[in-house]
Amino acid sequence: MIGLTAYVGLFAVAFGAATILPFQSEPVLIGLLAAGKFSVPGLIVVASVGNVLGAVCNWVLGRFIDRFQGRAWFPVKISSLERAGGWYRRYGRWSLLLSWMPLFGDALTVIAGVLREPLWSFLILVTVAKTGRYLVLAAAALGTTSALGF
Repeated sequence: MIGLTAYVGLFAVAFGAATILPFQSEPVLIGLLAAGKFSVPGLIVVASVGNVLGAVCNWVLGRFIDRFQGRAWFPVKISSLERAGGWYRRYGRWSLLLSWMPLFGDALTVIAGVLREPLWSFLILVTVAKTGRYLVLAAAALGTTSALGF
């Protein structure tokens, strides 16, 4: 039961870390890796799936954010959205490979939704970026790539 709780907790933290919530999944993953009681590939898959699904929530937010732009409570200035949109248009969908970066990556996933990036390309690029980050983190934490269990 403790094993399941660890995986569910990692999923929840990784999901939250990809949204606008102030979570960090890296310390949780490193702690679980250090415990040595869990499947390394399993931890990477759970963290990656949670983080990608959190990014999909950002994408969905971006898709529908324009409905609220004229409201007084709207938290983002229209000029800021336009500036970020211009940056995304300039560098294109490949900028989603930076979606693993703290804060900046979350904004990219929202802007991708605002600019109607197709979900299929969004999922591919974000999955590569976020899984790659967890692979590098796990390899660094374990000291070698052969310890990843692949």
